[in-house]
Formats: sequence, structure tokens, C-alpha cells
Amino acid sequence: MAIIELTEKATLELATLLKGKTASPAAGLRLGVTKGGCAGWQYEMKVAEPSEGDEVVEAGEARVIIAADSLDKLRGCQVDFSDDLTDAGFKILNPRARRSCGCGTSFESEDEPEGSGAEDGEVCGEGGAK
Repeated sequence: MAIIELTEKATLELATLLKGKTASPAAGLRLGVTKGGCAGWQYEMKVAEPSEGDEVVEAGEARVIIAADSLDKLRGCQVDFSDDLTDAGFKILNPRARRSCGCGTSFESEDEPEGSGAEDGEVCGEGGAK
């Protein structure tokens, strides 16, 4: 299974984003997950350089960096880009997610016990990737 896949639209948008940043040539869109959100795990995205152990996926001038501690949760994902008026940005389509929250920023992993999501009253969209 591929680490991740970038759609054509995501590749073009990411290449444009990276060209516009004053980041180093090694920088890319760094993806990770942390505990939280309304479904248990929330996505994190930022332009950054890779850290030790991270996986780097390149497509043309676009570069995605998958955080080493998030590889298992992100393996096989597709990164897309939406330019919808009310929901623009990079989107992660995760085939390993048992369920996702309504805003798409958090998910429950298929390898977690069902219903193991956040239970501390966290609201949909806290943290997350936009």
C-alpha cells in the first residue's frame, strides 16, 4: 500500500503554496495526527521541514511529509484540495477511518475500539486541519 497519494489538484495547490512560502527547499506540507477532536484523532497540517524518521512523498514540485509517529494512521490516505466557498483547503481522505466527524478534521481509526473517540466534551473542529 502506498504511503499516501496526492490528487492532481492537491499537487498543484501544494506546489503553489510551497513556492509562495519562504521556507527551505526541504520543507513541505507536514501531516500528522494527535489524540483529540470529536472522533478521537485529529489531523495536523503545517509547512515544515522533515524530522528524523518522517516519510517524504514528492509529486512534481509538491512535497508531503508524514510525521513518523503518524505513519500507521495516515498510510494509504489520499490528500485532496477543495476550493469550495465554505470548505476550502487540503482534505485527507482516510480509508483507515472507521468514522469521521462532520467537519472532517478528526476521525476514529479502524484499529481502535469502537466508541473510543473524545469523551471530554470536545467540540467538532477543535484543533484540526484547515
